[in-house]
Amino acid sequence: MVFKKMLSAFGVGGPSVDTVLANPNTRPGLTLDGHVNLVGGDAPASIEQIAVGLVTRVEIESGDAEYGGVMEFHRMGVSGPLELAPKQQLSIPFRLAVPWETPVTDVYGQRLHGMTMGLRTELAVARAVDKSDLDHVAVHPLPIHERILDAFQALGFRFKHADLERGHIRGVQQTLPFYQEIEFFAAPQYANAVTEVELTFVTSQRGVEVVLECDKRGGFLSAGHDVVGRYAVPHSDAGRTDWVQVVDGWLRETTSRYGNLRAHGGFGAPHGHGRGHGMGGVVAGTALGVAGGLVAGELIEDAFEGDFGGDFGGDFE
Repeated sequence: MVFKKMLSAFGVGGPSVDTVLANPNTRPGLTLDGHVNLVGGDAPASIEQIAVGLVTRVEIESGDAEYGGVMEFHRMGVSGPLELAPKQQLSIPFRLAVPWETPVTDVYGQRLHGMTMGLRTELAVARAVDKSDLDHVAVHPLPIHERILDAFQALGFRFKHADLERGHIRGVQQTLPFYQEIEFFAAPQYANAVTEVELTFVTSQRGVEVVLECDKRGGFLSAGHDVVGRYAVPHSDAGRTDWVQVVDGWLRETTSRYGNLRAHGGFGAPHGHGRGHGMGGVVAGTALGVAGGLVAGELIEDAFEGDFGGDFGGDFE
């Protein structure tokens, strides 16, 4: 009996947890619905709490170094304390609201190279090792995102990479402790002035703030540098705007801030759409609480590096 109790303390013969999502595909502002399925172990178990949370990989800058960490950025309790009898089966439904700022992971049916997302289930068992489960989640773009991404493709931009940067964009209202950067190689008609463009969506219930960072190639005697433009668009504009013209206007307006662009064979005079103004870089993120802190535990890291890690397929061209 003492040996059984010792095994239970180390998670052997204890309860198991398996979360099943009704649909792993979602969009910002929608929900993830599912059930947390529990099976009792060899002995009665006191469950202290069951919680689910969205986790993703975030790039973190510290001094001159940059490293990746797995971060839980949204969390919800599914159940409070309960007693689970030996071999008892229990299924608990949940509905998790997906934050509006949740980054896009899948476009045109393919995973964006560099993006990871999962739903972590945590089962806190009294006087025993906590149990965890991790499920793949695919976050698809909203219509406003799709129109803008379509415009970049129509203009000839080629997708390069996507990642999440820990921190806050100056002048932009953010609720999450990171922002997404979707990187493109410049289209041929912009290549004389721009090497790459980084696109960031900061989405809310009202619309999306679009941040463009244009990287200018350096010349033989001059170093390259970046300029930034910011544009606010309501969701209602998604279906009634010529987005190729709009995005082209944004790019012309943003890159016109190089000042000497025309003299170096770039675009003509800017004819920007929307309300663009310089951002001035980013500032470091504030101290993070439980939701927004780095998730500890080899299980989470292993899952991202295994089933969820790597390239997730190609780009979305």
